[in-house]
Amino acid sequence: MKLSQRKMIRKKQQILFSAIGIVNKKGYAGATMEDIAAELLMTKGSLYYYFKNKSDLMYQCHNFVLSQASEDLERILNGEGSTKEILFKMVATHIDYAIEEKETFNLIMEPKRFFNEEQLKLVLELRKRYEGLFDQIISRGIQERIFSTEEPTIARMIILGAMNWIQQWYKPKGRLSKEELVEIYSDYIIKILK
Repeated sequence: MKLSQRKMIRKKQQILFSAIGIVNKKGYAGATMEDIAAELLMTKGSLYYYFKNKSDLMYQCHNFVLSQASEDLERILNGEGSTKEILFKMVATHIDYAIEEKETFNLIMEPKRFFNEEQLKLVLELRKRYEGLFDQIISRGIQERIFSTEEPTIARMIILGAMNWIQQWYKPKGRLSKEELVEIYSDYIIKILK
């Protein structure tokens, strides 16, 4: 890869990191291309060299975060530990992304609202891959007779839905810490799967 290509990739990633930070602070509607350009000491026009428009930039941010989350879950799934320990780590990772990458990760909830048809297709494929990782750990637990759910797909939907809803009510300075939430959620998730 040429030096110029590496520089372009690095700059694009720098823009994505800044955009993710701004979207997480201001929300999708509140974040502007001007904000992102100002954060990077760039002109708004320079952003359009890397991204077609705000929608394209938001798609790239969402894709980056969801891809990273999927890679993290795959590492956990293929790592050491009992099925319950692995599920616990996956829950902790999902909750961490849901809280720390709230706005960008939240685009999962209503992808049709934010993305064009081509982007939507790719987002839905990536989301299916992500959901499939939870299907795999649930299936493993059923095979090991640790879990006995008769409807694993519905169980997974309930689990992910409950974890995604954290974004709506979690407060960093609230009554429960993120770590306490992970413990509580993991406990209830195991009960759902029994």
